[in-house]
Amino acid sequence: MAGRSRLSATAAQRAELSALAGGADRPEADRARAILLTLSGWTSPRIAEAFGVQENTVRLWRSAFQAEGIAALRTRVASGPAPVKAEAALRVAVPLLSAPVADRTNWTLVRLAEEIERREGVTISRAQLSKVLRAKGGSATGGRATR
Repeated sequence: MAGRSRLSATAAQRAELSALAGGADRPEADRARAILLTLSGWTSPRIAEAFGVQENTVRLWRSAFQAEGIAALRTRVASGPAPVKAEAALRVAVPLLSAPVADRTNWTLVRLAEEIERREGVTISRAQLSKVLRAKGGSATGGRATR
């Protein structure tokens, strides 16, 4: 049965939806905008076309909002396994890279990966090591990755 949704929101929820709709997280903002458009009378097909999604996706967003409120629209990070390699890499790399530059070895990503494997028994690729170091706020080569 096509038609307008019976979805409703309090004034406080509408204000929170408006704030979320203006946020930097695009998927989260799109979900909030879709709910606001629903509240203003837009149908699922019209919203789906505007956002480039399936009508069922719009319906899922509405159902989630109706069941759980604003929290259901927020982006969630899926849980996963512990970052074993990243943790091992940081245990080795942080102390090595914290030494004064004049007193330390010239650590390239390759050398650092070899040292991590030697000390921790964990192999990590140069690319992954570079990502881990950047996320931590440092690098093996002062900002440039080397081979």
